[in-house]
Amino acid sequence: MTEIYLTIFFISLLLFLLGSGIWVALSMIAVSAIGMLLFTTRPVGDAMATTIWGTSSSWTLTALPLFVWMGEILFRTKLSENLFKGLSPWLSKLPGGLVHVNVVGCALFAAISGSSAATVATVGKMSIPELRKRKYPEKLLLGSLAGSGTLGLLIPPSIILIIYGVTIEDSIAKLFMAGILPGIMLAVMFMLYVIFWSILNKKIMPKSTKNFSFVEKVQGSKQLLPVIFLITAVIGSIYTGIATATEAASLGVVGALILSFFQGTLSKKTFNLSLLGATKTSCMIAFIIAGSTFLSLAMGFTGLPRNLAIWIDGMNLSPYTLLFVLTIFYIILGMFLDGISAVVLTMAIIEPMIRQAGFDMIWFGIYLVIVVEMAQITPPVGFNLFVLQSMANKDMGFIARSAFPLFLLMILAVIIVVIFPEIALWLPNKMSANIN
Repeated sequence: MTEIYLTIFFISLLLFLLGSGIWVALSMIAVSAIGMLLFTTRPVGDAMATTIWGTSSSWTLTALPLFVWMGEILFRTKLSENLFKGLSPWLSKLPGGLVHVNVVGCALFAAISGSSAATVATVGKMSIPELRKRKYPEKLLLGSLAGSGTLGLLIPPSIILIIYGVTIEDSIAKLFMAGILPGIMLAVMFMLYVIFWSILNKKIMPKSTKNFSFVEKVQGSKQLLPVIFLITAVIGSIYTGIATATEAASLGVVGALILSFFQGTLSKKTFNLSLLGATKTSCMIAFIIAGSTFLSLAMGFTGLPRNLAIWIDGMNLSPYTLLFVLTIFYIILGMFLDGISAVVLTMAIIEPMIRQAGFDMIWFGIYLVIVVEMAQITPPVGFNLFVLQSMANKDMGFIARSAFPLFLLMILAVIIVVIFPEIALWLPNKMSANIN
């Protein structure tokens, strides 16, 4: 029972520090230091310095700020305007009309951003005014945008997959490949929801009055070609084994700068703003990772993860029961923490359990990200909800209720990925010979 008391101690102390308003990273470092002082003989300062430096100097982690910077550059271009102009001719005649621009636009921007909040902000700043002007229902408009924005966490290059890969010391390239098919599956599920919702609510849906010829559709698609080319270059270079994730990130930054230059949006001001935004986000994430690594070390010295894994193994839980418990756990945790913090905070304890249960760690990363995606649209701490609240001037409760059906679809996606793990593993297995 010792491991239970230790777990309660660590969790209670951590929740107390988080509740008092202390930064997540500082809270983890404080819990680690106190735990090591009380339960080990290892010098705290030496352990903290060695661990944090070892984490910060990881070459794999250099992909993170580069992908963040790529997203920041494109956030300040005409990308949202181009997405709307390029997609609307093709999607306007589907049941649900231009609401599908939210889903497809988020999926496309997710493939060049890696951030859920940035995906919502970029697509929403153009789609919300345009769809409101055409009298689309607010519930469908905001719900589809909140849910689709979570694709930024799953479709590569995903920031959270980079962090997960660094944490478990596994291939980020394989994780990126594993996220493609589940990401497409979720996007299709969201589009089907929009179609069925619009069919059931025909009376309040606006009717498309403009017909686009095939030539007009092709001409509109020219707006999307630079973005599609950039996505293909970044993801394709990883998929074919030509580049590592870090090298592909460098390619993405160069491509984003070139795209911004030819769109006329690259100026000294936008360049500095993108660099500053990327620096702030990357430092925040790096600080959290450093804190979580130190927490993992401290827990390792106390023997907590190993003993807890043995204790859970002694409960004889089936693999599916363990996944069910973890799903509930992460949904609850996501109500109070952002996705990145939830992952780095728990992997020290969760990883030994998952390995002992025999799950593939690449597959588990995709499962975990889909579950964590739910946290982006669950109050009281749902980043997508906050972003939409500031953009749409709507009550947080209204946006959360609008996004709830998509939350249920994510639960269905988790079930599908659990039953059919090959959805996540087929691409990395097929291309494992080419992926570094």
